[in-house]
Amino acid sequence: MAPRNAPTGRQRRLAVEMRRLREQAGISIQEAAAMLAADRTMISNIEAGRTGLSEERVRQLACHYKCPDTALIDALAAMAGGRRTRPWWDEYRGKLPDGHLDVSEIEHYATRIRTAQTVHVPGLFQTEDHARAIFEFTVPKLPRLEVELRVAHRMGRQTVITGDDPKPYTGIIHEAALRLEFGGRDVARKQLNYLAEAADRANVTLRVIPFSAGGFPGADQSILYAEGPVPQVDTVHLDTALGAQFINAPTPLANYRALLDLMESSALPPDASQSFIRSIARDL
Repeated sequence: MAPRNAPTGRQRRLAVEMRRLREQAGISIQEAAAMLAADRTMISNIEAGRTGLSEERVRQLACHYKCPDTALIDALAAMAGGRRTRPWWDEYRGKLPDGHLDVSEIEHYATRIRTAQTVHVPGLFQTEDHARAIFEFTVPKLPRLEVELRVAHRMGRQTVITGDDPKPYTGIIHEAALRLEFGGRDVARKQLNYLAEAADRANVTLRVIPFSAGGFPGADQSILYAEGPVPQVDTVHLDTALGAQFINAPTPLANYRALLDLMESSALPPDASQSFIRSIARDL
């Protein structure tokens, strides 16, 4: 199979997991290549995401590596064969930074999504006007066309919550994010009402950490945790000043699961959170 020019985030993730399987088996690149009657360049390209993998080849390598975890093998095989048609976010390729598209991809394939936001309303629940106001504050200032492309892309992402197969979602939001009036008072009021209405969805749980809760773990972070069919293929996305950062190593993943649990323990229950959001909207 010919090398790829630019593997997607999901393809890179599959490559990382295949390398982990090989290394856990104590097998060298040269030995793995010999098992496939190939040269070491092929294995190197597979483990860098430059060469695609079929479901059959994933299972073949997992067998050679003597991986006993059938659930993990099934998940990796699905990652190899899951992309049959061109996804909607591909229309933005070359128009937006790749990190934006990688977020769309991990959300699309997630089995459950958890987020924590301390400054912004979660992107999956932003109105167009609210999202546009946020992007207009980007430094350096974005051209109008790119602002509109980012807004359209953000609206497209929301189908994972509102579409035919909605993902289970739990969002933790600090009160500060609810009180920042991006776009002015009218835009902020409509945003909060939309957020409160979204909490009525069966697949959505929103929990607010009020100022009265004081300090809490993770107060300085914006976290998106996308669960996979098995924990080994979970992914964390951090939205940083330097761009998107993706985390998939086992120990950091476990730490972020624990961190989100702690943040939830500082938050109001779902019903009280929904009432809290509506009360802020009424005060505007």
